[in-house]
Amino acid sequence: MKAELGYLVACCILSLIMWLPYILARISAWGLIEAMGYPAKELPQPEWALRLQKAHRNLTENLVPFAGLVIAAEISGLTNDMTALGAMIFFWSRVIYTIVYAIGVPILRTLMFAIGLVGCLMVASAFI
Repeated sequence: MKAELGYLVACCILSLIMWLPYILARISAWGLIEAMGYPAKELPQPEWALRLQKAHRNLTENLVPFAGLVIAAEISGLTNDMTALGAMIFFWSRVIYTIVYAIGVPILRTLMFAIGLVGCLMVASAFI
């Protein structure tokens, strides 16, 4: 498997598992029955869990263009060292982004988002 596809798979796995901590926090704060239902009003949750949920949503939104670019580059035979490096940058920036968002580091969070965008653009550079 090429590096770009490997990092795409890693991003998908990250997305699949990163909801677990915030769901467990919700169950802990609300109780299992309320967490499985639709409470009439939003119940309190730990701030880190709310931030992790936002980070998960952000990864999901950014995974779509990243995946499209990686798959298109692979199918087109346009992968190269730059696209592999871009995919690696995207993945690791998203891992760090998730951690710093959950613990509440605003400037580093934004920097990691921007670095991830650069990684995605590096993959897109294959089409220029």
